[in-house]
Amino acid sequence: MYKFFLCLRYLRKRRIAFFAVAAVCLCVAMVLIVFSVMDGFLRMVRDRSRGMLGDLVVENQSSLQGFYFYQEFIDELKADPQIGPHIQEATPVIYTYGVVRYPDSQITKPAQVSGIRLDEYRKVNDFEKGLFYEKYYPGTTTLAPQRIPGCAPTAEGVYVLPPDIEAAWQKWWASATPQERAKAPIDKRWPYNRVGQYWPVPLEELAASDRPGPMWYGSELPGIILGTDMCATRDEKGNYERYHCRGEEVQVTLVPITESGQLRDATGPVRDIFRFADDCRTGVYDIDSMAAYVDFDRLQKLLNMNYREWTDEDTGQKVVNHARASQVQIKLKPGADVLAVRNAIRARWDAFSGPRLALVKNPNLMVGVRVLTWEEKQRTFIEAVEKEKYLVTILFGIISFVAVLLIGCVFYMIVQQKTRDIGIIKSVGATSLGVAGIFISYGAAVGVVGGAVGTVIGVLFVHYINEVQDLLKWISPKAEVWNPQVYIFERIPNEVNPWHAAFIYMVAIVVSMLGSLIAANKAARVWPVEALRYE
Repeated sequence: MYKFFLCLRYLRKRRIAFFAVAAVCLCVAMVLIVFSVMDGFLRMVRDRSRGMLGDLVVENQSSLQGFYFYQEFIDELKADPQIGPHIQEATPVIYTYGVVRYPDSQITKPAQVSGIRLDEYRKVNDFEKGLFYEKYYPGTTTLAPQRIPGCAPTAEGVYVLPPDIEAAWQKWWASATPQERAKAPIDKRWPYNRVGQYWPVPLEELAASDRPGPMWYGSELPGIILGTDMCATRDEKGNYERYHCRGEEVQVTLVPITESGQLRDATGPVRDIFRFADDCRTGVYDIDSMAAYVDFDRLQKLLNMNYREWTDEDTGQKVVNHARASQVQIKLKPGADVLAVRNAIRARWDAFSGPRLALVKNPNLMVGVRVLTWEEKQRTFIEAVEKEKYLVTILFGIISFVAVLLIGCVFYMIVQQKTRDIGIIKSVGATSLGVAGIFISYGAAVGVVGGAVGTVIGVLFVHYINEVQDLLKWISPKAEVWNPQVYIFERIPNEVNPWHAAFIYMVAIVVSMLGSLIAANKAARVWPVEALRYE
């Protein structure tokens, strides 16, 4: 009991101990803030990476040429009595590179062009969640041939869209909450109360002219979905301003690669014209600034990756080019064991591809196929962020070692000043272990108080970290540390994992006790007679 009372007395009466408490408090708050922000950043990276892929990915990682028999393999997997029941959806994807050009504005950009089956693709990952027009006009985004949607005023002077798009907007408007309606990015520059831009933009001179009502016009062209940063600019608050109208023509230039890995012969690059159907935001700038999505079958044909057969004029023999795809994404049903299904699909691919190697021109495209989970596919990217998280945490942990030294110095000074008290305590029967226990308990008390205050400060700071940044930015724009135009996320992660907070708190208590060991050892070695004679 005397240990408890002495601990409380030293904690309340010895003001120098407040420095130790403050050091522990600041270190706990600092480590908690850094760990929470980095952990939140890592979690958001994982969520974004997860949302771009299915549960499993089948692909030839070493080649842009893709692999053969993708559709036959999908059909075989779905029909397999052991694997099929676990598959919810599977879809092929083609990746290639090209150039996107907007003929109206003469703007040209590099692009990673993906060929997708939109109805299947939106079922295997979170692609649909990032579609802009599909959110406000549900059911209107398609990659099929389409014309230009044009808005126009009614006889009452109210601007409306073509009937199907107008009905989709009214459907969303009726189902949206007041908060969602308030957040809808309606451009106040135009006299129609809708989000996005439609061609022709309803300028005043057009409003006064004798134009027909809202309608689809122009020639039919296949649709294309662009990454949001391909067709919009992002302001300092993270909001996007789209500068291309829905339905605008987009020219795509591609360089097909043959089965043998050669660029296509004298026919050179291929070009095709699409209509801007929607834009998609994954939240990863590198993707959103280069992505373009077109119909799978159309891209496959443009790249000469479709199935073709003909008769060789010289030999008279039948020649077959089997269709190729870059990747197959697989969505599993809830509750499926991802690793078990992955292993089963790997074994199935080995059995499936072996007999077909003799049927294709380039068997290496079949041999190089791998089956990966989404996490294995994104491992390089995720591991880099994980290492950055632990590196920063370790650096701040090392800095926090200062707290241990400070606690040791404070306690050593207290022992020096309290030598007489220690001698009296020992002279009335206290053991060396008991005296050491006083200062170790004292260190624990410093850790409990400092860690608790530091945890509260850290949690509050992380919770309001975006508001703090806004305040700093208001004071001086140069003080902004998280620019949404640069980082892939709009807001600084502001969630604290309770388990992490508890762990850091416990570590603070243990570290405080370790900091008091030297002083406790010195106090335990004090001889009562020498202490009293000295005093």
